[in-house]
Amino acid sequence: MHSNTAGLTTARPLTLRRATDGDLDGVLALLAETAAWLNRRGVRQWPAGGFPAGRITPLIDEGTLYLLEGQDGPAATLALDGHADPEFWTPADDPGAALYVHKLAVARGHSGRGLGEALLDWAGLRVLSMGKRWLRLDCSKDNAGLQDYYRGQRFTHLRTVDLPHRASGALFQRSGGLRGNASGLGLPFSDRRGVPVPEHV
Repeated sequence: MHSNTAGLTTARPLTLRRATDGDLDGVLALLAETAAWLNRRGVRQWPAGGFPAGRITPLIDEGTLYLLEGQDGPAATLALDGHADPEFWTPADDPGAALYVHKLAVARGHSGRGLGEALLDWAGLRVLSMGKRWLRLDCSKDNAGLQDYYRGQRFTHLRTVDLPHRASGALFQRSGGLRGNASGLGLPFSDRRGVPVPEHV
């Protein structure tokens, strides 16, 4: 078993929790910052100005949007749920066997600290704790760099669905658990506000 509070060297501990209505403005700002950063690099997966509140509020209401919070505000966010986009995932993929990552974003001030990797590992542990097999996501079909990032996180590229009205469409999955079945990895945040972070199994 491992500690969920070990990891990054920082004077400001990070806390993972479910986002609440009061977090909406902070999450929207974080997503807008990330979208602008992506668009400056030619990645058109997200709208340049970020997402409207109507796209994010349902995730908060459903309890599927998580916030990684530091003393200076939101450090990262992601949604994790069982929603398989029907334009991408088919019955042959056994959509119910997976959890799906959406809206993964890290604040620019916290980039390079491994927060995205740690959140993906946490999501992989959630897959196991919920009796699922796969952690899945879709990303920009035209961004080789982003796809290489996910390959580096031990995701396998399954296929690319090329729909003219969707910027996304590169489909990736990896087995539940930590990257490469690593053991003894401390995640760089705590769950002291009630988000269940399962131990490594």
